[in-house]
Amino acid sequence: MHTYGKIIIWIITCAALISCAAGNTALTNNWGKIVPDNEVKIFFETYQVSPDLNYYISGSDIYPNAILGLNKAYILDSTLWKKVELTEAMLQAIVTDMKARVMSSGQSQFGFAVLDNRGKQIGVWYSILFATAPVQMKEDKKVIIYTPDHDTYEKNDGKRIMKNH
Repeated sequence: MHTYGKIIIWIITCAALISCAAGNTALTNNWGKIVPDNEVKIFFETYQVSPDLNYYISGSDIYPNAILGLNKAYILDSTLWKKVELTEAMLQAIVTDMKARVMSSGQSQFGFAVLDNRGKQIGVWYSILFATAPVQMKEDKKVIIYTPDHDTYEKNDGKRIMKNH
């Protein structure tokens, strides 16, 4: 093959790769994320309730798998979360129970910032490390935030994990 032909094939290959990469970005650009944040942990563990957030729990009322606080400017598009009207005393009871639930497994609770697809914080999350979930941004400030698995504590029990290795 002539040099000119090789250059054309190289250009076509590069264009195809760039096109695929751009297409992949278009498919994933509506996804936010949940990232560890020590300030959020302190927020929950000092039992602060923000009037700017709507609160939700996933799982048991006593030992929720996660607590989600979502900025009131956003709409949670999910029926899997239970909306709760938190007071500081209720939050203290829930956080204390969640911490007691994982203490025997050698795990601890973590705080997380919930970020939109542009990296802007839109909420807070409190759970064990492995209980986070995907965040999907929709139109009209709607957000789909999936819940952790219903057996989050059992599945992520430190003793059970150690036995399986």
